[in-house]
Amino acid sequence: MEFDFAIIDYFARTAHIVFGIAWIGLLYYFNFVQGGYLAKASDEAKISAFTGLVPSALWWFRWAALFTLLTGLYLVHSVWSNGTFTEDTLIAALMATLMAANVWFIIWPNQKIVIKSNESVRDGGEADPNQGSAAASALLASRTNTLFSFPMVATMVSSGHVKFGGVIESTSYGMFILLALILIIELNAIFGKMNPLIKSVRGVIMSGVALTAITLLLLNFL
Repeated sequence: MEFDFAIIDYFARTAHIVFGIAWIGLLYYFNFVQGGYLAKASDEAKISAFTGLVPSALWWFRWAALFTLLTGLYLVHSVWSNGTFTEDTLIAALMATLMAANVWFIIWPNQKIVIKSNESVRDGGEADPNQGSAAASALLASRTNTLFSFPMVATMVSSGHVKFGGVIESTSYGMFILLALILIIELNAIFGKMNPLIKSVRGVIMSGVALTAITLLLLNFL
């Protein structure tokens, strides 16, 4: 009896969606809910949050990101094997990979500094002088992930339905422009400073919608 690999694809896709809901849901919680609350909270409330709530939320956040990435890589392999790997698939996969890397190599290491600093203050010690810069780096990467999340989801969905973007060729100019734009945005997340366009919740949402429109237009018309 020949094994039906479509069953594996089905469960991988289901797991990918579940992990993705957890990851992006927590990303939006951090950016749209928790950030605004902590900005206005008392010092005592901030210490309580960063020594209790935040570590737990970050645990689910980073592991959901990892398993979303792993199941996504399997699905990319499946799509590649079926000969249906298109421009929008590449863009979605690249953005998701960069987002997961930002979680594990920027957001989480810097948030650990903030958490340990608050634990020190809670226990009667001194705050880490690097806490401010660590929090800023984590916020920039988190805002960048929020920005990427809109076009990432749009191209992920289109790759299985509408097909914005065709087969990858040397004349895929729109895709190459997008790759350069994504690289610039990611380099800013690593080495740059907060862009005013994504500093506020409203700003990052509007920028995410604008980047999505640019992404789909470039893939469809160039």
